[in-house]
Amino acid sequence: MITLKDNSLDIDTYLELRSSVNWKRLTYEQASKALENSLFTVCAYEGDKPVGMGRIVGDGVVIDYIQDLVVRPDEQGKGIGRLVIERLINYVKETKLHDTEIMLCLMCAKGREEFYQKFDFIARPTDNLGPGMIQYIKTE
Repeated sequence: MITLKDNSLDIDTYLELRSSVNWKRLTYEQASKALENSLFTVCAYEGDKPVGMGRIVGDGVVIDYIQDLVVRPDEQGKGIGRLVIERLINYVKETKLHDTEIMLCLMCAKGREEFYQKFDFIARPTDNLGPGMIQYIKTE
């Protein structure tokens, strides 16, 4: 049985889950700051084993981002990603200011668009919205 725990994601689990999907390696300090600066985290467990996670980053009133949505490859296809993203979306709905609209954004890996479209995310570009963009800034 999968259980979700809010705001309990620790640094080691965060780094280990990122590593399980071969994401870019972070320093311990980066991971610590990333979690510290998150608005909300959720971690999925099967028994005592962490099997998935996700974070919300942003300002909490105008724009939030789903960040680091991860499910261990050997645990994918079991509905864990659905549980995590639904909890993330619900957090934003529960915390947005009354009578306002908030943008909830994400950048997904190539080929994962269909998963997010099930939760009413739209792929960009559209006729009105340009493409999502990114820049990597590295210290020399």
